[in-house]
Amino acid sequence: MPAERQVPAVRQLRLVVEAADYDAAVAFFRDALGLREEAAFSGEGDARVMILDAGRATLEIANPAQKRMIDEVEVGRQVAPRIRVAFEVDDAEATTARLVAAGASEVAPPTRTPWQSLNSRLDAPADLHITVFEELGTADHGDD
Repeated sequence: MPAERQVPAVRQLRLVVEAADYDAAVAFFRDALGLREEAAFSGEGDARVMILDAGRATLEIANPAQKRMIDEVEVGRQVAPRIRVAFEVDDAEATTARLVAAGASEVAPPTRTPWQSLNSRLDAPADLHITVFEELGTADHGDD
């Protein structure tokens, strides 16, 4: 890619998830997790969509060995489907408790990882397997 290029080729990552129970998914992700509502639209036949701001987006590509290793570290067994959605939060323990109270099933409690984050795993509405993670930083590197 040329160094002089100023405008990124991609401006936004938008993950579109079909939720059979739309209202439960909105209550969970907007109200319990705290994603800010950017827009909502409706159409014929009860068609509804809500766009939620999830902060900075990244696309993490992992090979099967890496996926297995992350599952082993965070959960102790293979649990994640092919796609897992991860949310960085300020307090993984409090957020995990709040999301369980809001209807998520805890798969693994907050666990300190070798890469210095506190990660929990949950099965959430809309059939999503999610990670909630808090970056802990290290004495050498601070909070990166």
